[in-house]
Amino acid sequence: MLLIHPNSSIRSYDSQMHTHAHDHAQVMVPLAGRMELEIAGRAHYVDASRGMIIPAGASHAYSARSGTRVLVIDARDQRGLERLRYFTLTPACRALAALPDPCEQLSRLLALPSVLPSRRELDPALLDRALGQALHEDWSTARMAALFHLSPQRFHARLSELTGRTPGATLRELRLERATRLLRGGMALEAVAAQVGYRSGSALAYALRRDRQTGTRALRQSSSVSR
Repeated sequence: MLLIHPNSSIRSYDSQMHTHAHDHAQVMVPLAGRMELEIAGRAHYVDASRGMIIPAGASHAYSARSGTRVLVIDARDQRGLERLRYFTLTPACRALAALPDPCEQLSRLLALPSVLPSRRELDPALLDRALGQALHEDWSTARMAALFHLSPQRFHARLSELTGRTPGATLRELRLERATRLLRGGMALEAVAAQVGYRSGSALAYALRRDRQTGTRALRQSSSVSR
């Protein structure tokens, strides 16, 4: 494909591995999810915290998790696009997808600071899995950060970049989601509280009212109606 001007589109991907190369540079800006790539025999990834420039002619294999959406800008090889590099994404970068001019999208992205390929990985799915296996335990930010060999401060910042949620909000959401399912299944409030990490049934009931505007009775009633 011969490009005179950059063009951009939002693309979704399946979980199959694909391989191709193109005669133009490509800028990858994940809006949601994560993409795995192999370029020149090396493993790479992009997610909502970092994008990537793939130079013209670079053969690459790629696959993505379900739900991954990527703003892809195809551009002729020009200054700033000659080499593979990562750049930092912020939540504000997601608004670039709404800009109608691919040239403006590209100029803004090229102005973003680079990050090293060796930047430590933080996969929210792995965090959710670890928390979900031990919701009843104490989970400080430092303990979560240690899963990824990050400092608490860096972990907090990276998780916010990726998900828009703090570590505390992530843990609370998982606990209340599990509590909601167990209460709908008929488990007693105090037993649910102990299983998901609340000090008492009253503390769990308060959290459900505050964050989900619901209570034990409403959850049990909704479960009865759906049967």
